[in-house]
Amino acid sequence: MSQGATADGNRAPVPAPSAGKEQRVTKQRLAVSAALDDLADFVSTQELHRILQGRGTSVSLATSYRILQSLADDGLVDVLRNADGEAVYRRCAVTGHHHHLLCRNCGKAVEVEAPAVEAWAARIAKEHGFTAVEHTVEIFGLCPDCTARQSGN
Repeated sequence: MSQGATADGNRAPVPAPSAGKEQRVTKQRLAVSAALDDLADFVSTQELHRILQGRGTSVSLATSYRILQSLADDGLVDVLRNADGEAVYRRCAVTGHHHHLLCRNCGKAVEVEAPAVEAWAARIAKEHGFTAVEHTVEIFGLCPDCTARQSGN
């Protein structure tokens, strides 16, 4: 659990970029990384940029995009598409391949491992002669809190 919350709920240190990918450690990169550490749910680049501005941190929107993409390329954040098709980012607690349950209403995300999905994907790929297969599974719904709020209305 090196990228997000540790077993005791505290944030773990951010690992260094992957071997062979040297990244300059800039004030902007550190600010983006620190902001991600403070967030529990996925955030768009625009939302993160607003958070940084609110903190008085000077990072352009274009630089925010580049840093987030670099962090994603290095495996330091997860990136996925929300219901609107917009890329959203989050530092994840689970290392390695995993999937997410995402609340369509509030954006809450739960990381899940899905061995049955992994086995299915491998079997389907093999049946069709595909190699070097990758996949993404994101499940959208309403979290328990949003479901309860809707039921109360």
